[in-house]
Amino acid sequence: MTAPIRTFTDLPAKRERVPLLIGLVGPSGGGKTWSGLELLHGIQEVTGGDIGVIDTEARRSLHYAGVKNSAGKPFTFRHLPFGAPFGPLDYLAAIQHLVDKGVRNIMIDSMSHEHEGSGGVLEMHDAELQRLAGDDYGKRGKMTMLAWQKPKSERRSLLNAILQMPVNFVFCFRAKEKIKLQPGRDPVQLGWQPIAGEEFVFEMTANILLPPGANGIPDWEPIEKAEKQMIKLPQQFREILTAGRPLSVEVGRELAKWAEGGVQKQTKRQQVIQYVADNKPNLTDEQMVLVKKLIPGANDPGRDDFELLSAVEIQVNAFLAQNQTTGTVFTESGSPEQPQQPEQTETPLGLF
Repeated sequence: MTAPIRTFTDLPAKRERVPLLIGLVGPSGGGKTWSGLELLHGIQEVTGGDIGVIDTEARRSLHYAGVKNSAGKPFTFRHLPFGAPFGPLDYLAAIQHLVDKGVRNIMIDSMSHEHEGSGGVLEMHDAELQRLAGDDYGKRGKMTMLAWQKPKSERRSLLNAILQMPVNFVFCFRAKEKIKLQPGRDPVQLGWQPIAGEEFVFEMTANILLPPGANGIPDWEPIEKAEKQMIKLPQQFREILTAGRPLSVEVGRELAKWAEGGVQKQTKRQQVIQYVADNKPNLTDEQMVLVKKLIPGANDPGRDDFELLSAVEIQVNAFLAQNQTTGTVFTESGSPEQPQQPEQTETPLGLF
């Protein structure tokens, strides 16, 4: 039998932009929700896009809406309350809803319902086993593996879709202390283990353990061997996710900068200066003077004041709307056909 002829192309290796998939594992009281919001707000500063929370926990994430984070800014996000059934394709529909709204940073709190919640994978398996074998317990033993086909296939569809999306995810996984029973021997302590399918744990960019009372500070050196095996801390993150460092906006920002790969992304300052330049023909000379004064660090290209720079965009848009309303007519130079006014050199507008 002749093997098919195939052609291949190889190129020099180059890092590219990739989405982040962060798993936060722990029982109640470890700080998963807070930490996830901290990380996503830092990631958002680098990548842009809205933040969305898929909330299976009785709207608990709303406790943090408007609360100031570690950067001194309020948590701001779109909230999607999500109830049963918690099947994989139901999760996918909720994710797609947010993506269609322009959300590019999503926290799912909690992802564990997909595994053991009402309508989740375990219940799907039980229902499929009942369909295949009914109450014939001899037959049920033979059909157990086959009954996993449908729920596992739907989970794989969910994971494949997530992996293809240009979206950053934080997955919050509940955790239980588990033991492994061994005939004739003492049980093996497994420590805190995520309530999730192993497929999810495998696909994470990083898996982070937040034990009870962690307050957002990961445990990178747990006692139990199984806990150590569950944690995923890639080499490229070891200078970011260090021992004793809480998960914060700054940590999210650093992770996102790594995920940008070799892409030379404009800073917020560069983006705003370009935006102002693009709109210069539609602004009066006096408006341009005021706008330039609002750009922080005019003599310091390294300064990147995100909040103030966003306000510059708002001011430019306000001037554009004002000019459109008043019907100002511009010449090719960008100055209106009206008497030249003296250049204003006083303080910037007091809107900020």
